[in-house]
Amino acid sequence: ILGATVIPIRSSANTRPDFTLRAAQSANSIYKKEKSEVLTNLWTFNQKTPGPTLQFNVGDRAKVSLDNKLPQETSIHWHGVRVKNSMDGVVGLTQPGVKKGEQFLYDFEIPDAGTYWYHSHNKAWEQVARGLYGPLIVNGPEDPKVDHDLVLMIDDWQLDGVGQIREQTFGSLHDWAHAGRIGNWVTVNGMPSPSYRLKDNSRVRLRLINAANARVFDLNFTNVKPRTIALDGYPVDPFESPDLTIGPSQRVDVILDLSDKLPEFALQIITRTTPITIARFLLDKSLGQGGGALNEELITPIRPQPPDASSTSLKIPVHMQGGAMGNLKSANLNGIMTPLRDLAQKHRKVWAFNGSVGGYDHMLGTARRGQFVILDIQNDTRWPHAMHLHGHHFWINSRLNPVKDPLSKRDTYLMQPGENAEFRFVADNPGLWLFHCHMLEHHAAGMGAVIEVT
Repeated sequence: ILGATVIPIRSSANTRPDFTLRAAQSANSIYKKEKSEVLTNLWTFNQKTPGPTLQFNVGDRAKVSLDNKLPQETSIHWHGVRVKNSMDGVVGLTQPGVKKGEQFLYDFEIPDAGTYWYHSHNKAWEQVARGLYGPLIVNGPEDPKVDHDLVLMIDDWQLDGVGQIREQTFGSLHDWAHAGRIGNWVTVNGMPSPSYRLKDNSRVRLRLINAANARVFDLNFTNVKPRTIALDGYPVDPFESPDLTIGPSQRVDVILDLSDKLPEFALQIITRTTPITIARFLLDKSLGQGGGALNEELITPIRPQPPDASSTSLKIPVHMQGGAMGNLKSANLNGIMTPLRDLAQKHRKVWAFNGSVGGYDHMLGTARRGQFVILDIQNDTRWPHAMHLHGHHFWINSRLNPVKDPLSKRDTYLMQPGENAEFRFVADNPGLWLFHCHMLEHHAAGMGAVIEVT
């Protein structure tokens, strides 16, 4: 069911966009080798990766025009934003692809404050890896007062020896059956190891976004103690954690309180050997002092509480199987039980939900509008999966959830191998909603299905 149509942009008051995002090929400086910069051929929004930061306030009506200049069809998904179904951007499910030379107007209300992002949702395993994404920030009246509010989009890239994208590895069945497309070059905001200058005695909010196709980033900060205040845009009671794990598409907001006794600190990737610095932060006295936020009590928005399950709740089991070293022997593909070898070699499918290869015709279940839904998920694979639900946010019930009291609310949860978890949500947004792994190669290879809300 395609809930939207490709329409021309006209200059009337009702259709005039707030922003125009032009998807096109560009050459960008994301790679450095021996102090020399190299221009890498990418696909970007408005000639930049990440694309422009889109800023809104809670309750705003967003009108964003997509202008496609790429050789492939594309679209935009507003990751984590609870949009109406026709604006969700999933090609083949909620809209047709926007062809080269065409435009599409996305028009939706912004219901929630927080850190979100936008990205292509057609052949995302390729288009996101080429650079088609950007941050989307929604400000709310209860946001904590800070002196600096910085977005850090972290990505990894598969580059060759001269700094160009390794195009020959797109669609690698090995990647699709294993961890996904893991890059060999890391950037923050499209730059290798950038530096940021901050005020002395300041309070800083960092909005960390994992834009990688498949890499799970294990991060820490040197010399400072971050306090996590939000996960996927939703507030949590602030807690200190020296290490941060961010799965693909997840977001973590942290607060840092900086004194004048701290000259600098760094953001690092934790590895099995030596940590890798991916961003540096310097306190610059020439910028002056912070505006007093450091001396105020950190007050964050009230965290949402989960409703109680009722006798009318809908429980949907989700048994995830497949991938390398897994136990999947065969699966249903288009109504035919097909051996795994044929699934992989003939159809490039290696993952399944409930014994069926995932696709937009694979319905997990149908919920009535307002019904309480429990996705009872078993990760019966050897791999982690960043499970993302479109159109809704959910509370997580799992013994492995690092934020247990109360249940935390997210739109993407990183499930570990062998983990069982419940995703609990109120089905209050009608339409056909995609549920899939955000290791984008896993989704392409069958790890996706649809939940209908009527």
